[in-house]
Amino acid sequence: MRILVVEDDRKVAGFIEMGLREEGYAVDLARDGDEAIVLAHVNDYDAILLDLMLPKKNGLQVAAELRREGRTTPILMLTARDASEDVVRGLDAGADDYLAKPFKFDELLARLRALVRRGGATRVERLVAGPLELDRLKHQAYAGGRALDLTPREFQLLEHFMMHKDDVVRRTELLEKVWDMHFDPESNVVDVHVGNLRRKLREAGYSGIIKTVRGVGFRLNGSGFTTSSSSS
Repeated sequence: MRILVVEDDRKVAGFIEMGLREEGYAVDLARDGDEAIVLAHVNDYDAILLDLMLPKKNGLQVAAELRREGRTTPILMLTARDASEDVVRGLDAGADDYLAKPFKFDELLARLRALVRRGGATRVERLVAGPLELDRLKHQAYAGGRALDLTPREFQLLEHFMMHKDDVVRRTELLEKVWDMHFDPESNVVDVHVGNLRRKLREAGYSGIIKTVRGVGFRLNGSGFTTSSSSS
């Protein structure tokens, strides 16, 4: 899932970004209210973490503007203030929940999961492709009902493949969407991680799900797979 973090404090923003990425989320950062509006127009987010005190446009203005436009992305308002009037103002502006700083990161994750579960985001909670199932809220993937032990990056790779099953996915696309990197012709990071993902699928009893399209990228075959322990 993709999260927009709107926070002008670089230390706090870096802490949140690092924690979310370690949990397998894709993260975009905005440093002020204007940048947040632009990114919300360009990308489809599952949730927005929105600081109340921001340069240019504050969090209340950002939330109100997004809601006036009909955008239903869940918004979790973050602020150092904990006065009841600030809570009311934030919720009235369109925020779905409120978290006062300082907070425990586990609570932030729990609030995020609850917001997405209650609705508002356009993305489905569970993806299915052949024998594969992926629970996006619990960050757990299954092959034939068996839980897969994936790293956060492998989970993101599989999620992207399943969102585009039967389509050819280029290496450049994976670098941009999963790694937030521009294309580097010398890098083999995509092939290494795809190889690890294939190995784990093979160990679970499934081969041939992720096919290599020579010179282009990969394709997840949503139905054509084999149950074997042979090399894919």
